[in-house]
Amino acid sequence: MHHIRYLSPMVIAVAVAIGCGSGKPQDAAATTDEQPEAPVQLAQTQTGAAPAAAATTSAAPAGGGSASVNGSVKFTGTAPAPEKVRMDADPVCKQQHTTPVLSEEVVVNGNGTLKHVFVYVKEGVAGDFPAPAAPVVLDQHGCWYTPHVFGIQVNQPLEIVNSDASLHNVNAKPTLNPPFNIAQPAKGMKTQKKFIKPETGIKFKCNVHPWMSAWGHVLSHPFYSVSNDSGTFTISGLPAGTYTIEAWHEKYGTQSQQVTVGDGEAKAVDFSFVGQ
Repeated sequence: MHHIRYLSPMVIAVAVAIGCGSGKPQDAAATTDEQPEAPVQLAQTQTGAAPAAAATTSAAPAGGGSASVNGSVKFTGTAPAPEKVRMDADPVCKQQHTTPVLSEEVVVNGNGTLKHVFVYVKEGVAGDFPAPAAPVVLDQHGCWYTPHVFGIQVNQPLEIVNSDASLHNVNAKPTLNPPFNIAQPAKGMKTQKKFIKPETGIKFKCNVHPWMSAWGHVLSHPFYSVSNDSGTFTISGLPAGTYTIEAWHEKYGTQSQQVTVGDGEAKAVDFSFVGQ
């Protein structure tokens, strides 16, 4: 991993504050010279309140049906060696971890399955599904995003929390929704965002701590799940019908399968990714 030169939080805070309302952030810095994002399209609120507990994103709320799809994501081939993350650049980050922090890009579970795979219904959903009022929480704790992969519905609040006594900036890079780049210089700060269009594979990063990354997926419906530390997933509340189920991984790409489920029926759908 490349050595990152650490700048003082005060210097970076000034730079981030200049560009945090920008329309299209750049990778190299927390500032940008693009036009400010349109507030009508992407609502935002920010407070200094205490952080909320992180929401569970392994399975979405039920959609009113009685069918379900469940399965596992297997991994074959040679698993990459876990990459140790160095946080020496910021003592506030390093002192919060008593054990080594490992990259979450590829996490192969002990049973030969793959964690952090976003599994969702890509095609076949009919009807309208109002966005939940409860937010999905993206927490920054120990200079680390939790969860690493999450799903959210269109117009559902995303609450971004800084649980660290260190400056973070949140640089989100969607292509169908307006990008944003915001500064959170104080512990306990919260920012709320909403996405207005479905979009998969939105990367979140922190320019202050470049080892931090997370991935968000925006859907018009609640039929999604994320594979857990057993490599399993469950999509529940489906109406009877025929669906295309897609599995997305940040390194290994996507796979799709078609499945037909009846009322009250549970179907198993398994995926398998091959290590490179």
